[in-house]
Amino acid sequence: MDYTGIFQAAVDTLKSERRYRTFAEIERDAARFPRATWHSPEGPREIVIWCSNDYLGMGCHESVVEAMCASARTVGAGAGGTRNISGNSHAIVELERELADLHGKQAGLVFTSGYISNETGISTLARLIPDCLILSDALNHNSMIEGVRHAGRDKAVFRHNDLAHLEELLAAAGDRPKLVVFESVYSMDGDVAPIGAICDLAEKYGAMTYLDEVHAVGMYGPRGAGLAERDGVMHRVDVIEGTLGKAFGVVGGYITGKTAVIDAVRSYAPGFIFTTALPPAVAAAAAASVRHLKASSAERDRQQEQVAKVKNAFEAAGLPQLLTDTHIVPVMVGDAEACKAASDMLLAEHGIYIQPINYPTVPRGTERLRITPGPLHDDALVAQLTAAMVDVWTRLGLDFVAQAEAAE
Repeated sequence: MDYTGIFQAAVDTLKSERRYRTFAEIERDAARFPRATWHSPEGPREIVIWCSNDYLGMGCHESVVEAMCASARTVGAGAGGTRNISGNSHAIVELERELADLHGKQAGLVFTSGYISNETGISTLARLIPDCLILSDALNHNSMIEGVRHAGRDKAVFRHNDLAHLEELLAAAGDRPKLVVFESVYSMDGDVAPIGAICDLAEKYGAMTYLDEVHAVGMYGPRGAGLAERDGVMHRVDVIEGTLGKAFGVVGGYITGKTAVIDAVRSYAPGFIFTTALPPAVAAAAAASVRHLKASSAERDRQQEQVAKVKNAFEAAGLPQLLTDTHIVPVMVGDAEACKAASDMLLAEHGIYIQPINYPTVPRGTERLRITPGPLHDDALVAQLTAAMVDVWTRLGLDFVAQAEAAE
């Protein structure tokens, strides 16, 4: 049996479908972010990152970096094992208190990543609820889909943000226990969930709610707790999940909720029990970031200003952006090969790093460049980005908005 051939054939399939992913070797400059060094085949080059999920640049913030360094110098680099054996550090306990406070919940639980917090959180909760029916939004992240799958419970998928369809499914389920799982900000299209209306339906039909706020925590609300805080409905959501690896600039994931709920997940979740804990230095850095963004709105305000400038510049240039109410700016290409070519040209010729988003992350025919302006992208960088995008679109023969409208 040619095992190597099997794997090579799988990779070759991706290449033939123009879906094979290549990674640029990039080294961020903490003092000058979003600038970074690209270790290109021709040697090091300075570039500007325009697709980072470190939305507010907190991964380079002085207080966050110093908290990590100070903790590492004091307690070392590693966690020492799983939290059940030797890794329940004081720093993680403090971080969980900060997160519970952030979301107005009784307790929090930290995981090694946002993916794991969703996958193991959803699956554990649903397994512990007898005869649970999981109702999942059609555009939920893969981590949530895997959580639903691993729960081994009945599921029903409702059309994206479709309240009528969700109510139809809730009503059909009758009195059986139900768990509604959905996101606040959907990261590829940048649209948002009607959180309050979903809570209305959940309360009407006796369902529990699980909200993924990974692309909103740190970014929205008076203290950066997310869209549920901004919309005044945070107290109505049973479980709020978030990440420490995006706007908080570090790494890890978490869930928050009532003490009994969080304690049950802590006690039964394999993805928590059998995994080495986050190092104390990481937890300390994350806590510093959470504390800072609870008190400071400067980063959020500045980011919203720069997002608006990018959207306005793209609109004036006729670039085919998908208009959103969030910080995410998708520019539509609609072809995998052209999307990769646009990304390559921006990097090689303009020093701008934006990864192509292709299938299976988005459906075929909706390939795009996903741009995430941050507070550290100044006006000169916005102008540079816009000019570079226009140049690439023109040379590749991609549609501008005006051309697309004229062809209709």
